[in-house]
Amino acid sequence: MSELAERLGYAADTRLVIVSCDDLGACHAANEGVYRALRDGVATCSSIMVPAPWARDAAARYRGEDIGVHLTLNAEHELYRWGPITHAPSLLSGDGGFPRRLDDLWEHADVDEVRRECRAQIERAIVWGFDVSHLSSHLSALTLRPELFDVLVDLALEFRLPVRLPSSVSEHDAGFPFRTLAVDEGLVFPDHFVAARRWGSRDRVAIELDQLAPGVTEIHLQPAVDTPEVRALAPEHWAAWVDDLAVVERGGPLDTALARAGVVRIGFRALRSLMRTA
Repeated sequence: MSELAERLGYAADTRLVIVSCDDLGACHAANEGVYRALRDGVATCSSIMVPAPWARDAAARYRGEDIGVHLTLNAEHELYRWGPITHAPSLLSGDGGFPRRLDDLWEHADVDEVRRECRAQIERAIVWGFDVSHLSSHLSALTLRPELFDVLVDLALEFRLPVRLPSSVSEHDAGFPFRTLAVDEGLVFPDHFVAARRWGSRDRVAIELDQLAPGVTEIHLQPAVDTPEVRALAPEHWAAWVDDLAVVERGGPLDTALARAGVVRIGFRALRSLMRTA
């Protein structure tokens, strides 16, 4: 049974699904894929990487979709770089741009610079015209480190936005009670989070939907169109991203699985409304 489902106005045993697409703004291929998934597919929301090279293009294409801010402090690709939009020396790697690895970020990041950078990313998205619906953390950089998690909580409360929290990582493994702290602060977040980012996404999503628990489950995909650009910037991952677009198309595997499971599709705006009226 799910208290969140009841708070949203559904029966406690209702199974609700958020179909989210990350990395809007990361590249042209992602912008094409994400907006196709939102407008012609079964996706219900996305989130934008404000510092990424194609974020301004994503803003220019915006038509009022359910979009959050994917707070970004890493640039993980070997040859494809981006960096902070504020003056933040501690968030720069040795070769320019954000650090590629989480451990590098966590070792050097100044908390005040992280807070200023993340607030600026949210404010810029708002200035660009996005009706920001939620916050998520790129590579879980903010959710798996206690001092940075405080930044996420503070900004979520300041802007009155729900957040994404990992459900496959236990509080014991994280080393601190992040979900308990979020509840205590009054944050709203999905009960479950299913990341589908590698080959086999379609099979894994189908299994998850067959075993779907009551409450709100966020299913994450990363759709992109097939272009020379995306093949060059992510040689190991582009095929999975292109496959994610096929998975999320209307009439595709995810659409069929959602119908078979009898779930209710929602976006993060429903959670935002709950948080702002609580």
